[in-house]
Amino acid sequence: MAEESGGVPLSIGELARRAGVTVKTVRHYSDQGLLPDAGRSAGGHRRYGPEALDRLRRIRDLRAFGMPLPDVAEALAGGSLERALAGRLAAVGGQLTALRWQEAALRALTEAPGEQRPALLRLLGGLPLPPTGDIAVRFWRRQLPRALPPALRAAVIDAAVPVPPADPEPAQVVGYARLHALTAAGTGGLAERCRRVRRTAALAGDTDPVALYRGLGEAYALAAAALAAGRAPGPGDELDSFVAAHARAYRRRDSPAFRAGLRAVTAAGEDPRMRAYWRYVDEATGGGGPTMGAAHDWLVGALGRDG
Repeated sequence: MAEESGGVPLSIGELARRAGVTVKTVRHYSDQGLLPDAGRSAGGHRRYGPEALDRLRRIRDLRAFGMPLPDVAEALAGGSLERALAGRLAAVGGQLTALRWQEAALRALTEAPGEQRPALLRLLGGLPLPPTGDIAVRFWRRQLPRALPPALRAAVIDAAVPVPPADPEPAQVVGYARLHALTAAGTGGLAERCRRVRRTAALAGDTDPVALYRGLGEAYALAAAALAAGRAPGPGDELDSFVAAHARAYRRRDSPAFRAGLRAVTAAGEDPRMRAYWRYVDEATGGGGPTMGAAHDWLVGALGRDG
């Protein structure tokens, strides 16, 4: 750079011209501390040393990718350029995902019949784009017993709360919006119903929630495989695993009487809103596989056909 400038201090106008930016831009970077000047002329005008041109070009190039000024300053101060670029790439990816969700939401609105658009607009307007699933996660945290170990609690939540896709279809956006509205309901909604069902189940005896949820995870996995294979609900390893999970949790033996009581408990848990939850999960995931709710319904159906 010393050769390009001849080692002569540059005026702000000359520096801007050589870097291909405006004087206003140079002044802004100087005021932000990104481009220190080398002094002032007799008339009070800024002067820049020969190294300023290379520094200004670096700032210009980084800003061309939309990199925030604090990240530019860190890179110039000796920080990792690779980390700064990776951070910007992640930010752009997030912006693109948000735009894809907005596009899919707009497509859902434009493709809907005119009489349905006002209600659909209100539904979609309440959904953050892209969604995070935080509302549904909080919902499940309220429902799950506090005695569950963190790893088991996280496994249940991961199975129950769908991960938003980066490039959704319009129907998936609608499914997520419905799921968001359902789980955001107050204490008189689905959350309160789940608490009542849990109290009803507790009447069967002093329960061990850890044994129950661990056993249910195994039973649901077996039922999901049966669903994927197209098998109708019925007696088998899947149902035996389901019953065994409850028997261990209630500290009871598997017997015809116990299974009859379990049928009564599962019947008490039937609620159209919970069915709606799993239907919306299926919509949100684009039918990507059997949900935990579908596996539960398969097992309850098998229990009803048992004996």
